[in-house]
Amino acid sequence: MDNVLKKAKKKEHTRIFRKNMLNFVPMNSIINPEVKCDNMIIVDADHADRVAFDLIVNFERMLERPLPNADLPRWIDCMALDGGVTEGDDVTQVALVHGKGKTRMEYFTPGNLHDELNGQAFRDHLGEFILNAFSEESIISREDLLLDILHLALNSDNVKRIVLVPDDESVPRVRQALRRVPDNKRVTLLTMQPVGGGDFRSDLLGYSLMNALGIRSDELQP
Repeated sequence: MDNVLKKAKKKEHTRIFRKNMLNFVPMNSIINPEVKCDNMIIVDADHADRVAFDLIVNFERMLERPLPNADLPRWIDCMALDGGVTEGDDVTQVALVHGKGKTRMEYFTPGNLHDELNGQAFRDHLGEFILNAFSEESIISREDLLLDILHLALNSDNVKRIVLVPDDESVPRVRQALRRVPDNKRVTLLTMQPVGGGDFRSDLLGYSLMNALGIRSDELQP
């Protein structure tokens, strides 16, 4: 965990959200060979919000101090680092998949899925990050939507690295989808418990979220 914290703090950059000027087309953009997209981060936003809430409740009690909402750009940076992204000019698309009727990630800042995040972008030392929010509909569940985006990323010649944050109940289907990953792709699964049984790397989701919540490694020393 110390390494995760040190990497995320290695450089401080001002992240300014702006309207995405690249005119990415949601869902189809990552299979467009004319659009640069090196990495894909796919997040079940409902699940991430619940985990952030649980961490806030538990660590406020443990640390005896209030915790802010998770810093979303910082969390995205941490996930990118977990997925093998290094300093440079990569373009990373971030897909925030959420339930119908959910308008914001309550425990993240910024958190409004469609007014503050959808179609926005920011740049820092890891490159350009393009954010899009995708809502489940009556004809497609949140889980199916997440898996559809995963399959698009796996089949894209552009995408080299994929980071995935699924709901716990979706893990069996995700693991099945990742049984055979193309040799030129690196896939990292971030969950609260280690997951094996597929052609992917597994890391703990809690570390990156703790970083985004401003929890310092020295605060966790006995």
